[in-house]
Amino acid sequence: MPGGRLTNEDRQRIAAGLAEGLGYTEIGRRLGRPASTVMREVTRNGGPDNYRADRAQEATRHRARRPKLAQPPSPPAPDSGDGRDPQAVQDFAESYTTLLEQQGMPRMAARVLACLYITDSGALTAADLVQRLRVSPASISHAVTFLEQQGIVRRERTPGGRRERYVIDDDIWLRSTLAAVQMNDALVAASRRGAEILGAATAAGARFESSAGFLLLVSESLRQVIEQYRQSLASGSSQSSGRQ
Repeated sequence: MPGGRLTNEDRQRIAAGLAEGLGYTEIGRRLGRPASTVMREVTRNGGPDNYRADRAQEATRHRARRPKLAQPPSPPAPDSGDGRDPQAVQDFAESYTTLLEQQGMPRMAARVLACLYITDSGALTAADLVQRLRVSPASISHAVTFLEQQGIVRRERTPGGRRERYVIDDDIWLRSTLAAVQMNDALVAASRRGAEILGAATAAGARFESSAGFLLLVSESLRQVIEQYRQSLASGSSQSSGRQ
């Protein structure tokens, strides 16, 4: 049935479709299945040149008979002291990760940022992140590189300088916004150049000119917000100094 597991008949029809030279999309259409389902089935069972329906069916039966390994327990929620509910901390970390993904951040970068964000220290080594997220060091490295490019995370040496750790602080979104302003300014310049080359009187040129105007307003607004934020910090710092 569509949406359920592939049957032996389904596999026979996949094999027949491959023999006809059909693509995954067309085979999936005939089966009432997504093309991705057909592609995974073929890829894990020899590929398009070596796919055999009977062999694929037997391999599936063999996998179903294998005992399933028990899933390892979830790692303890970091920084779950101070009376915090560990499960609530873990649930929040997952929901915050999802929110970052919805904003366009790659999943692994979102997981790393959330993991750093919920620690009181705001700093973890690569080994810490590997242990907490249960991923490879390479995955951590790629994620941190992305976050560095966004101005969100920085690297520093641990006390004694033996290892490197990744750090966030209270100004991560300030630095991220500054990076966004710089990118926005580059888009303004490029849009103006596009309008000049294409001609402001043309539809394409007018489109670039309009884009430049909008992006310029965005940059100016962000700069005003950044300045207001800095002034509020300076004012708060002054008031704290006066009370001492």
